[in-house]
Amino acid sequence: MTTQVTITGTGTPLATHDRAGAGVLVRYGDVHLQFDAGRATVPRLLAAGSSPAKLSALFLTHYHSDHVVGVQDLVLSHWTMDVYDEAARLPLLAPNGSTIRFCERMLDLWDHDLEIRSLHNHRAPHPKVDIIGFDAPPKPVEIWSSGDVRVLASQVRHEPVEGAVGYRIETPDGVVAISGDTVVCDEVAALADGADVVVYEAMRMDVIAQRPPDKQYIMHYHSDTREIGRQMAELNVPTVMLTHLIPAPVTNADKQAFIDEVREGGYRGEIMVCDDLDTVTLGDGSSV
Repeated sequence: MTTQVTITGTGTPLATHDRAGAGVLVRYGDVHLQFDAGRATVPRLLAAGSSPAKLSALFLTHYHSDHVVGVQDLVLSHWTMDVYDEAARLPLLAPNGSTIRFCERMLDLWDHDLEIRSLHNHRAPHPKVDIIGFDAPPKPVEIWSSGDVRVLASQVRHEPVEGAVGYRIETPDGVVAISGDTVVCDEVAALADGADVVVYEAMRMDVIAQRPPDKQYIMHYHSDTREIGRQMAELNVPTVMLTHLIPAPVTNADKQAFIDEVREGGYRGEIMVCDDLDTVTLGDGSSV
């Protein structure tokens, strides 16, 4: 078996036609793990060769709309697809606080729809999802495992958001770290220590600094490209997949600007300025 890392969504709250909302799919054999579910996650999962019915677990990083607006669609799709493709119960793991409260309330708006459908198809009106909360740990701690795969979580720095986390996925092929939304910080370094692939959110600070002062607040809680380069160089990470791209690149020159700024930080490994569905396979050095 091999481990594949697929970016299901590279976008931000600013919608574009070609970038789905935040999300990462990590696969090892039959273990399919989805991290975050922004807009259009379900069709991206299908395009990647997975589906809600195939997921082994869903993990959320924090309660911001661009990371969770597709969760309802995913959970409801998991329920409706179960009519044809019997699916196991879906564990949904999220940090305690506002994120887990969202999960507990997210289907309230759909109670009548679920009830009507269940009366018609004679199925229980309760999607097969198990909501599991955990306190955001200061250092990486295992929160889920299945066979040879385990997932660790740690707090990251996305204040004023409380309880934001990143993830570390360990398989026999290697280690994948996912930053979530954060500034470059020691907590991400702990998640990424010894990683083969790091999925890192990225912002070009110089571009955002040219915006009016009241539009610059996002600089306070996102990851600067040059600082990403510095940290990834120190950790000697082989491959960095940049996502949640701010501002969203339109041209190849825009993508190259992200690469150049990470290089200015000192990083010399592989840099992918990702489009949706870009994939890296651990162990064979390939990327798509």
